[in-house]
Amino acid sequence: MTDRQTCLVTGATSGIGRAAAFGLAALGHRLILVGRDEVKLGRTADAIRSRCGSAEIATCRCDLSLMRDVRSAAERIARDHRRLDVLINNAGARFLRHQLTDEGIEMTLATNHLGHFVLTLSLAGLLTSPGGARIINVSSGAHYGGTGVLENIRSAQGYDGKRQYAESKLAGVLFTYALAERWKGQGIVVNALDPGCAATNFSRNNGTWSWLKHRLSYFLRGRLRTPAKGAETILYLATSDEVAGVTGRYFRDKKETKSSDISYARQVQGAVWASSVGLGGIDL
Repeated sequence: MTDRQTCLVTGATSGIGRAAAFGLAALGHRLILVGRDEVKLGRTADAIRSRCGSAEIATCRCDLSLMRDVRSAAERIARDHRRLDVLINNAGARFLRHQLTDEGIEMTLATNHLGHFVLTLSLAGLLTSPGGARIINVSSGAHYGGTGVLENIRSAQGYDGKRQYAESKLAGVLFTYALAERWKGQGIVVNALDPGCAATNFSRNNGTWSWLKHRLSYFLRGRLRTPAKGAETILYLATSDEVAGVTGRYFRDKKETKSSDISYARQVQGAVWASSVGLGGIDL
């Protein structure tokens, strides 16, 4: 992919999303940065322009945990942009303590999966790149621990934040495969990836000790990456000619790899799709 593309990145103000945005700008692509904080979005855009010169950057404030916010953001993006070549669904979080959004959706599920599910389907009309639009869903190795049960856990009783995180990341892989099948032949490819554990603010919302423990566990195993390293596979899937036309796959370290066994189950893919449509309030 050598032509200048318009690339949307969620969770673009920190960590892997920010690193991916810098990488895309350095390659000359236009950016749409999506994040919850307007100030951080502005600072990120200014930092990219400072490093990359005349980078063309738009920002869009959106809280992906709120479906009404996602729909509003999609409407603004569709109004302001004629086409979207690359959609990078990157934003993510893990909530160890049970929380519900004011729409009644468990926070991990809403942030990691439902928001991106609604955003992607809401932006379908913009995904008309002549060279083939690309959707990239950032998952995690944690998805291997998921069972494929998409549950909006409304009660704190019995809530397990790590398990819910695994389920939300598996949902992203199941969504990837289901969408790739549904949109086959429409000039849109959909792939998922594991970026590895990067030295970011991930899990800091659970307190400093939890954040440090999370990072230390990966550091001691020699598996803690820089954000730029974590973003490499995102940039590969977004820009490389090697994966042009490749869809419905799972990647790590710029190589296709096998996702969990259950992620390939068509019945589970269909069940998660149906649950996502209902919870996300999608009108198909």
